[in-house]
Amino acid sequence: MHIVSALFVENFELRQAPGPAARLDLTGAMFSMAAPSAVPVTIAPHLVVLVYCPPTDAGQGVLAVVFRRTGDPTVPVTDDDQVAHNVSPFTVDPGKFTYRLVRGELEFTDYDQVFAHCRLDQGEWLVVPFTLLPPV
Repeated sequence: MHIVSALFVENFELRQAPGPAARLDLTGAMFSMAAPSAVPVTIAPHLVVLVYCPPTDAGQGVLAVVFRRTGDPTVPVTDDDQVAHNVSPFTVDPGKFTYRLVRGELEFTDYDQVFAHCRLDQGEWLVVPFTLLPPV
């Protein structure tokens, strides 16, 4: 299995389409946002991770998402670096797609970046940046 995409979004909807096929409507894909108030502040943006399972795979895996202050996945995780984490097992039919919604409560003490490090089982990390901007 592999991650097709991982994005922070404002909203998503799953709907049926002819075929039978499914559609995942993503709106408000973002890599930054204005803070709702002055720091310190906690936000919980939606991270949608799309996963594809080839027909030859078993269809069972574990998605790990670690929200960190560094974007370098080769740097060991420390208590100061890790903001939040989520680990969830999942199943998907071979030859199909699935998605996982992850909402980490991210504490910001300054206007800076957090990186969502995503991986399946013990695979390679996919890193998605998120920047908190000053309120407008």
